[in-house]
Amino acid sequence: MRQQLYNSALLLVVCFLSLGMRAQETKVKAATEEFDEYAFVDARKLYTRVAGRGFTSPEVLKKLGDSYYLTGEYQEASKWYSQLVTASEGGDDNLEPEYYFKYAQSLKSTNRYDLADEQMEKFNEVNGNDIRGEMFAKERDYLKEIEVQSGRYAASQVFFNSEMEDFAPSFYGDRVVFSSNRESSTGDYIHDWNDQPFTDLFIVDDPKDKNPTVTKFDAGMNTPYHETTSVFTENEAVVYFTRNNYTKKKKLRRDESGTTKLKLFRSYKSNEGWSTPEELPFNSDDFSTAHPALSPDGETLYFASDRPGTKGLSDLWKVSINSDGSFGDPVNLGDEINTEGRETFPFISENNKLFFASDGHVGLGGLDVFVTQLAENGTTGEAFNVGKPVNSSADDFGLILNDKKGEGYFSSSRASGIGNDDIYSFVRTDKDVGLLTSCAQNITGVTRDVKTDEILPQATVELRNIANEVVATKTSDNAGRFSFPDVDCATSYIVRASKPTYEPAEAIVNTSNEVGLVLNRDLYLKPPLRVELGDDLAKTLELNPIYFDYDKFNIRPDAALELEKVIAVMKEYPNLKIDVRSHTDSRAPDAYNMTLSQNRNLSTIRYIVNNGGIANARLTGRGYGETQLTNACGNGIECSEEEHQLNRRSEFIVIAK
Repeated sequence: MRQQLYNSALLLVVCFLSLGMRAQETKVKAATEEFDEYAFVDARKLYTRVAGRGFTSPEVLKKLGDSYYLTGEYQEASKWYSQLVTASEGGDDNLEPEYYFKYAQSLKSTNRYDLADEQMEKFNEVNGNDIRGEMFAKERDYLKEIEVQSGRYAASQVFFNSEMEDFAPSFYGDRVVFSSNRESSTGDYIHDWNDQPFTDLFIVDDPKDKNPTVTKFDAGMNTPYHETTSVFTENEAVVYFTRNNYTKKKKLRRDESGTTKLKLFRSYKSNEGWSTPEELPFNSDDFSTAHPALSPDGETLYFASDRPGTKGLSDLWKVSINSDGSFGDPVNLGDEINTEGRETFPFISENNKLFFASDGHVGLGGLDVFVTQLAENGTTGEAFNVGKPVNSSADDFGLILNDKKGEGYFSSSRASGIGNDDIYSFVRTDKDVGLLTSCAQNITGVTRDVKTDEILPQATVELRNIANEVVATKTSDNAGRFSFPDVDCATSYIVRASKPTYEPAEAIVNTSNEVGLVLNRDLYLKPPLRVELGDDLAKTLELNPIYFDYDKFNIRPDAALELEKVIAVMKEYPNLKIDVRSHTDSRAPDAYNMTLSQNRNLSTIRYIVNNGGIANARLTGRGYGETQLTNACGNGIECSEEEHQLNRRSEFIVIAK
């Protein structure tokens, strides 16, 4: 049932079967009708009968696998997907890429990670523009990375689980509100999805007690259909929660295909109790909106939805809550968070960390819990798997955390539970270590072209310490983004980006002592040098002025540094020929300035030839004295030092290439 709550109408609807066997047509048609109405338990019974008689067409195998996959029964799903993939490899059938992904996810439920990785390689090969495949290709050592993140918590089952489904905990002061379809939840109503009762909201007053008292949260809030995933404002005066598209006045509503969507509702608390829940204005009968979460200041509501603009089966969105209780326009959280898979069950901690469940990010199997640090402006950073024991090869989701106490709860369908889904509590094992508690910060940025400001994807980005030793290396993604998480506080780093044909770019980043700070440093790389006839290398290379001491023409150290840049270009372009032109200002006799500029010109050419190993034939030049002033500061004209400086210049004009 919980699968429907985060997936709802986000499922792929496959075409009707055509087996070509009249004896099986009736059974297949009946099974397909059950499947298309999301009655997966009934559908799989009929499909299994068909398959048992040897009629295992690709379409039958797909729907059998999907009927288990979409209810979170991954081990069973893997059996049918295995047959599907094998049949596809042995025939002419072009298997949709999504089935390689589903098969890989299902294999992880039995810890068959090597075979799962093979399927992900196939998935990425045939569907290379998919974020899930790109993440897998970049994180081939994901099991090691997850292992590093693991062990930060100690987890155990709570005492208020039942033999049914218990999940989606939320804090209500010191109490816990959660969703369950245990006895007394909804009477005789049964959900076709998995032949289970519908869920209600329940409350446990002392969640740590070994014999806790569990009661329904509010009689007016619960209905005969699904209520789940709640979040309360800090003052406990307002609750947001998920419900089927149902109100007592309008009854159960469906979309054009007959599917009941999920919606968000809000209720206010008063001395008389909770108000009649009101539907939020950005809901729709045509898509699902579910699983609310609040920012620490209570001014932003996060949720999961498959509304238009969603990248995958469900994305995470946010919407501003105005002071009068109205709402802004929903905003998608973007590609750092959302994939072509399922992103759902968000939660925002007091330290502004966004936890969410996903099967699109690289994990251990099924849904895994991930975390990212939200910046002050609400933008997201790179997401990280929180590791074991929170995550497992089963579905793990719905994590909530009290940052101050270092404890919280999450939901899981792992085999060690007593029900289909169970709630687990956890505590931090080390308050000085870990992504969630240490004084770690996050260095992020985008690699760009310094001339055009265009994004430069696939650039190599190195994080170096103050001794210039490489600490970590990343590759910027297709949007030019890179991230170095968990860097030490109060430390100096060098971030260096390089890309073939571009000049490297560096930035010094000094971290502070603020916990969880996100430091953004975009890196701007210089594009390949393009030299054309008539170009002045002084302008192309943005050379500093070639200074000489007063009345002298020897090359000073600062001038030598600029000339080395000219030498580098002439070595890179061996056919390049340059005419060196030296100029003075007008503040001396004309003849004197002509001689001085000629001597400086000869010194400049001699330095390039002698120190750069450049053939003398590739250089020509002369001194022009004050004959080619760039402004009106001629003889007898009073001008500022800055104006005279414009005339004291060296030009390196390209005359052959």
